Amino acid sequence: MKKSIVLAMALIAFTACQKNKETEVKTEETVIETGKDTVHVDTDTVSAAETEKPADAVAATPAPAVEEKAIEVVKPATDIKVEYASFGAKIKADKALTKEQMIQKYKSLKVGDTVAVKFKSKIKDVCQKKGCWMAMELPGGKESFVKFKDYAFFVPLNAASSEAIVSGKAFVSETSVAQLRHYAKDGGKSEAEIAKITQPEMEYKFMADGVLISK
Repeated sequence: MKKSIVLAMALIAFTACQKNKETEVKTEETVIETGKDTVHVDTDTVSAAETEKPADAVAATPAPAVEEKAIEVVKPATDIKVEYASFGAKIKADKALTKEQMIQKYKSLKVGDTVAVKFKSKIKDVCQKKGCWMAMELPGGKESFVKFKDYAFFVPLNAASSEAIVSGKAFVSETSVAQLRHYAKDGGKSEAEIAKITQPEMEYKFMADGVLISK
């Protein structure tokens, strides 16, 4: 009888032990699974923290160096001083009209009108006998026929293409064919060119008392 009781108690104890083991295993499995979840969550958090860079770190990145280029300052060219040879009365080179302004003066004149003026242009032609007259360029293929007051002075025969400033009186007049041919002959024109002059012309004329010619 006692043996039966002892055997029964041992069996009960064994059974209880087996249940405790199952409970412990289940508990361990739950703990282990919970641990895995926790570790997994922690890993994601750490990974995310490692991949995100703080704003300060981005701002601290040095900007690429910018190459500095020297700025060249271009200074305006100063006026070149022109030296002139003087003929006749002494005159100054300043305040001379341009050839564009001068032709407007001529267009405002009628036969018999005169205007005291000073203008600058290029010498187109010179009397090749003694330099007693010269032609000054005007716009549109026109020219101002310049003679010298009282024949008091003459200009160099090789003055053509030089810059000149003349001071005196401007006027307009109708020049006859004979006079035009005479001027053409004095200017060294060919016989063929002289023969083409068949009509009188309204000329822009100038009586100069002083002349400057560039050297």
